[in-house]
Formats: sequence, C-alpha cells, structure tokens
Amino acid sequence: MRAWKLILIGFLLCLSGVVLPFLMVIKILESTFFLNFLSYTASILGLFLGIIGAAYYVRENRQK
Repeated sequence: MRAWKLILIGFLLCLSGVVLPFLMVIKILESTFFLNFLSYTASILGLFLGIIGAAYYVRENRQK
C-alpha cells in the first residue's frame, strides 16, 4: 500500500474520532458505550496509521 493512502486513511479515522464525540456532545447522536468505544478506537488507529504512513513516506523519498 502506498504511503499517501495510509496517511489519508489515518487522517479520515482521526477526523471521525473527533466528529463522532462532537456530535454526541451537541446531542445529534446518542452517546452509547459502543459509539464511544468506536470513536476512541478510530482515533487511536488513525494516529498509528498516520505515523506509519509518514514513516513509509520518508523511507521512500530518502532512497531517491
């Protein structure tokens, strides 16, 4: 998988990890344990995928 795809997926997951709790706070979505766990997991997974994607990006461009 290309590095920019990992960074994009990581960004989208982190964005959903921010948007879901915001929607819960303003009472558009009901706050449930599953939704809280899902938003936390998306945020952490997005952070790790973004870091891994950035490392791959640096590795690909350093070899040139």
